[in-house]
Amino acid sequence: MASSEQPLQANTSSNTSSNESTDDTPVNLEAAYEGAQVQQVLEQLDRELIGLRPVKTRIREIAALLVVDRARKQVGLATTAPSLHMSFTGRPGTGKTTVAARMSQILHRLGYVRKGHVVTATRDNLVGQYIGHTAPKTREMLKKAMGGVLFIDEAYYLYRPENERDYGAEAIEILLQVMEANRDDLVVIFAGYKDRMDVFYQSNPGLSSRVANHIDFPDYTAEELLAIAKLILAEENYRFSEEASAAFADYIQRRMQLPFFANARSIRNAIDRARMRQANRLFNRLGSAGVTKRDLITLEAEDITASRVFAGEVEGLDPSKPITG
Repeated sequence: MASSEQPLQANTSSNTSSNESTDDTPVNLEAAYEGAQVQQVLEQLDRELIGLRPVKTRIREIAALLVVDRARKQVGLATTAPSLHMSFTGRPGTGKTTVAARMSQILHRLGYVRKGHVVTATRDNLVGQYIGHTAPKTREMLKKAMGGVLFIDEAYYLYRPENERDYGAEAIEILLQVMEANRDDLVVIFAGYKDRMDVFYQSNPGLSSRVANHIDFPDYTAEELLAIAKLILAEENYRFSEEASAAFADYIQRRMQLPFFANARSIRNAIDRARMRQANRLFNRLGSAGVTKRDLITLEAEDITASRVFAGEVEGLDPSKPITG
């Protein structure tokens, strides 16, 4: 009996030695990281988006997971593709679409999707109005997104339980099937207001179980919004005068208290309207004074304070009222 056990013990020892030798195989994570040029995408994200520290941290964590997963494959470790379907929650203008685009680039560079593009869809792109209409619409959008990211904005509108004749549930069922079957070549990102998205997931447990990464996008602070405004101006070769900068800081505080505030989106709209006022102001000087390059690139306080926001109104909602005040 003892003699029959000896070969078994010897084999076990040999296998252990072999495994230990294999475990000592060096892995150059830095080379894998640099080779995929992921750092360039993350740096671009930092340049494009002010603040959003928790969002950027989570994106870096996902990028790190993918780099490690890639390294595991290179040394022959069997691994299943991680579930990368995501949920982006937050108010409009908090950078969800921009982050989706950068996430798609990271996935592409690391070889998880073939193309790295983003296809944006809403309920209208996915749900039909009659029997037999929803399936082809949904599959067409999935076909366009294959090899990249399908970004579904205001995803909670897909589910309307109060309407028995609504076909949103059919679209969700098709999404679930494709998300599972093509997880190595398609990432679906569901986006919308957090409270509504929470209800959406509670009503669709099958969907919730397939979305592993939930990222909440916080509102920007007033200081961050001013920094965003200056970043937008710099990209377009404009700048605030010192007085205009102070006026815009006041504008931000007032606009944040009014309805329909959309974070960076509202700031960009405000900059566009200020540029219109500046152009009108310079045009009205024709024949009376010369215009310099400094004039062309500088927004003055009067270009800001002419906004109806200073009168407690949401500018731009009423097209009958001129932007120039």
